[in-house]
Amino acid sequence: MDVIQIEGGHTVTGQVTVEGAKNSALKLMAATIMAPGVTTLTNVPDIADVHVMGKVLKTLGARIEVVDKHTLKIDTADINSWETPYSLVAQMRASTAVLGPLISRFGKAIVAMPGGCNIGARKIDMHILGLEALGVTFKVAHGNIHASAPNGIVGETVSLAFASVGATENLMMASVFAKGTTVIDNAAREPEIVDLANLLNEMGAHIIGAGTPVIEIHGVTELHPCEHAVVGDRIEAGTFLAIGALIGDPIRVNGFDPKHLGLVLKKYEQMGINIEYGSRWACASRQKPLKAIDIQTLPFPGFPTDMQAQTMALLALSEGSCIITENVFESRFMLASELQRMGADITIEGHHAIVRGVDGFEGTQVKSPDLRGGAALVMAGLVAEGETTVSAIHHIDRGYEGFVEKLVSLGAHAKRTTVPDEEDLFGE
Repeated sequence: MDVIQIEGGHTVTGQVTVEGAKNSALKLMAATIMAPGVTTLTNVPDIADVHVMGKVLKTLGARIEVVDKHTLKIDTADINSWETPYSLVAQMRASTAVLGPLISRFGKAIVAMPGGCNIGARKIDMHILGLEALGVTFKVAHGNIHASAPNGIVGETVSLAFASVGATENLMMASVFAKGTTVIDNAAREPEIVDLANLLNEMGAHIIGAGTPVIEIHGVTELHPCEHAVVGDRIEAGTFLAIGALIGDPIRVNGFDPKHLGLVLKKYEQMGINIEYGSRWACASRQKPLKAIDIQTLPFPGFPTDMQAQTMALLALSEGSCIITENVFESRFMLASELQRMGADITIEGHHAIVRGVDGFEGTQVKSPDLRGGAALVMAGLVAEGETTVSAIHHIDRGYEGFVEKLVSLGAHAKRTTVPDEEDLFGE
């Protein structure tokens, strides 16, 4: 199995440029279904989830040309299927993003129940309830969701019980061709929502209010292909800024909008971290001990759940005690038990983590519990005494392109290597 080995205690500093946002690229790829022809996406991250979404589109009949490492030409003119296979959807929950586009183009869709990171149920009830309000009927059979809108989508006001990113995206895409106007109330406000709306508008859609709690979609009759650059990945940027904060030496991160990490940067400053930033970069460093502060995750513009694990690793080495409250996913504290193996003092009580700062981490063998938790363990290994080996790094591959290479470019003593699988240790 592949693992990442890190030798702690070395200087890590310099500059790094982040890729396009995973959470945007996947939805933009799905949206190309709605504009028959060749759409060009640039600044696409070369990560496992993008490869899976590419396979989903090819299964539907799309042709994809990889122009270079970060540019895709996606030809959806000949898509002739509206069914996605479980073998692909099970690998990545974002595969359900094709639901709205398929309904828009074909008036029907068959999508397997989703898989992905093991960070909670992440039910798609809100997607289904919202789409039902627009005239879509659903049935679930043999593990598949069967959606049908034989009479087309009819514009309606849909109020979301929670500002769900996935539900907002699916509703937005499903209603582009609706008769009349669709209003999404309590819509998600994430930068990736804005990026998707920008792409759709460039294709000829009429969407107003993306990035606010109320989005209006005025139905149009058709979309056309376009060229679009994926927004910079704020979570990858936040991960490298957290590394700068943990180690102390400055790390400058280029290629993203610091406003997309507004509350994260504010909280980090409260922790005693020095933050500098410009229009497309930010830099984190630290001279003083980390201060313990309370964190609670919320939808944007709140503290992102995707930065909770990296921040837990920081707070585990802070002075004092604090509470992290996870309000988005119910199973996102699995990192705690792995950090405890490294010497952290963390107690889990429901959706609260009580973190008591310790003086340092000890290197050991740990296992990535999920995408962001895996990155946080590598991050912890950079300051741990001795060597840390992180396994199950396929999780990290889902969202970080060249993670180890970027760390090495900053001076980290880290390498990716292959070791015997645990099941093979006894010759089985």
